[in-house]
Amino acid sequence: MPVWQWLLDAAGVLLLLVLAYGAALVLRRRLLSRHGGTFELSYRARSHRAGRGWLLGLGRYSGERLEWFRIFSLSPRPKVTWGRSDLTYDTRRAAHGPEEMSLYPDHVVIELTDATGGRVELAMSPASLTGFQAWLEARPPGTDWTSPRR
Repeated sequence: MPVWQWLLDAAGVLLLLVLAYGAALVLRRRLLSRHGGTFELSYRARSHRAGRGWLLGLGRYSGERLEWFRIFSLSPRPKVTWGRSDLTYDTRRAAHGPEEMSLYPDHVVIELTDATGGRVELAMSPASLTGFQAWLEARPPGTDWTSPRR
């Protein structure tokens, strides 16, 4: 068999693998969003350098938890989760510098504090931010709003 036929077969197999991966990503996204409550959510995993470390993903509300899924992963499990009672909203700002290229267009960056006192940075659309703030403030009845969160 000539070399060009081997190359053609290899290119065909590679194309099929890429198409299968794309179909699997579409199926995974549909499965994640079948119960609603999903939105485009970017997470800053590394904040060593200004404007770097952003990962694109999907956010999903699951009861008292916010789950974050990487956008190009096939895993059905969330990569990171945060409890509603563990997060405190700090501030909102526009993306600047290299962040503008790393994030979805028109997304705003919010800074939160988690239960351990660590900083969490998320980016979402203004409409998703409104829903996130409502979810964050909608604590169960009987919650003592004056006491500090854990």
